[in-house]
Amino acid sequence: METTTCSHLLGLVVISFILVPPRACGVADTFSKGRNITDNETIVSANGAFTMGFFSPGVSTKRYLGIWFTSPINDNSGVLMVSDTGSLLLLDGSGRIAWSSNSSSTSPVEATLLGIGNLVVRNPGSTTALWHSFAHPSNVMLSGMKVGKDFSSGDEWYLTSWRSAADPSPGAFRRVLDTSGRPDNIVWQGSVKTFRSGPWDGVRFGGIPEVLAYQQGLLEYQMVISPREGTYGHNVKPGAAATYVVLTDTGEVRRLVWDASSRAWQTTYLGPRDVCDAYGKCGAFNLCNVSAAAAAFCGCIRGFGLTSPSRIAGRCQRNVALNCAAGGVGPVSGVKLPDTPNVSVDTGITVEECRARCLANCSCLAYAAADISAGGDGRGCIMWTDHLLDMRYVDRGQDLYLRLAESELPPPPPLALPPPPPPSRSRAFPTGPFIGAVGSLVGILLVAFLVLVVIRRCRRRRPSNTGPTTPDGFIQHTTPAPTVPSSELSSLKKATGDFSESNIIGRGGFGIVYEGHLPDGRKVAVKRLIQSSLTNEGDNAFTREVGVMSKLRHGNLLQLLSYCQDGNERILVYEYMKNKSLNLYIFST
Repeated sequence: METTTCSHLLGLVVISFILVPPRACGVADTFSKGRNITDNETIVSANGAFTMGFFSPGVSTKRYLGIWFTSPINDNSGVLMVSDTGSLLLLDGSGRIAWSSNSSSTSPVEATLLGIGNLVVRNPGSTTALWHSFAHPSNVMLSGMKVGKDFSSGDEWYLTSWRSAADPSPGAFRRVLDTSGRPDNIVWQGSVKTFRSGPWDGVRFGGIPEVLAYQQGLLEYQMVISPREGTYGHNVKPGAAATYVVLTDTGEVRRLVWDASSRAWQTTYLGPRDVCDAYGKCGAFNLCNVSAAAAAFCGCIRGFGLTSPSRIAGRCQRNVALNCAAGGVGPVSGVKLPDTPNVSVDTGITVEECRARCLANCSCLAYAAADISAGGDGRGCIMWTDHLLDMRYVDRGQDLYLRLAESELPPPPPLALPPPPPPSRSRAFPTGPFIGAVGSLVGILLVAFLVLVVIRRCRRRRPSNTGPTTPDGFIQHTTPAPTVPSSELSSLKKATGDFSESNIIGRGGFGIVYEGHLPDGRKVAVKRLIQSSLTNEGDNAFTREVGVMSKLRHGNLLQLLSYCQDGNERILVYEYMKNKSLNLYIFST
């Protein structure tokens, strides 16, 4: 066999025989009793896409039967045959049975390698399978194969990794479709979860946005959720490139697609993709953010704070105890939803009904739509009453609605100012008396302004104890509501080239400033705060800055044009300083 890697059995076979035409010693796609497959022969599917035979992976000297079986043969004398009872038998050189399909039939049987890669044992002329290899997957998932569970029989199908790149015997990792809550693909190492794809949202598994890039033209997902079974698979669309999923011996999940132009397999998805994909990386009530390396990628969700100043020693707990009769919900946008082993799921209600159900349940911690396939806010209900674990920000992630105390609820959006009235077409107004009256009024206002300035200065010298105070004795000041419009995150990404490094014009301890270009041609400075939404303190500071800067008007101060508050993003859009910052002229050498 000609190959450069032997990381997975089926991938090895597919690569070899797409690249290399079937050998002369290959036989037809079907064999029966009396026609054995020896080590020097192969069986080829009718369409030539799949080949089955004996091989030695990597540097191993042992012999294995492809495509899925892992019983090693120590010499080159292995034989695959059909027994008198209708079972497939794998014999070693001494004639001992190394493996058996344990199928049985009183009539003659034959084994056929189908064009989709499934080896099927059945009676001649019958379409009913007595045994087929897709029901016994190894480390690879092909088009037409399924994983999951049959609830009536208890049968379960899942992927199992190889022990090593040179040993196809069962390894340490399993990829299982968890059906205990909303269906979720989970990788286990023994009894420990290592990676989770995110729950099924009606279109895809929510933590894998890469699917959207190749799903439309390549494959269709087949998800079955019924009282009888919970299974998942995919079917390649007619004329599309070959593709498969493999669980490697190191616990990685890869989707590979055949590229005919380069005649090579291209990886279109790899999971885990980064530190935030490690299961439970940040603990309960935490959000993992790959852009927040300075905070060890982790931050408590809204309404929660660390029990210790040290993240290593602390954990997230509620800032304010919930009152079941009061409070509300606040959204966390663009996330992979928390793990769902103990959730309640109802696909027959609306999201608004889900909200009401959560607020009526004192144990409810959060809820989300179960199905977003119809667009909009989706429908159905997933409700969490246990720890919220393994959350992260992902591109095109879902909205999670957190149960919050009344004091933790986000402020309402700013009200839009009404447009100015149209100019009046009344008759000409006498300007002489009007100008005189205005001049007198301006004089009165100027005197009143000077009196207010004097009073304010006196108050600054003599602190007042009036007004609401904090527990520390400091006077609380109400943050003014912003008077500038909000901007869509998508438009700011477009304006800055998706926050490209080449557009960075400044950095600070709290954010990065990018040069942006609006659709109307204006050049702006886009200040993107670093992880401002992961703590209540950062959120309050952002709100204060928007409220104050939106009201400032001065010729020597930059004007705040708009702001963005979307998921974990906190962004301010300012006028652009064409002559750069003043400090460059003061401190330049």
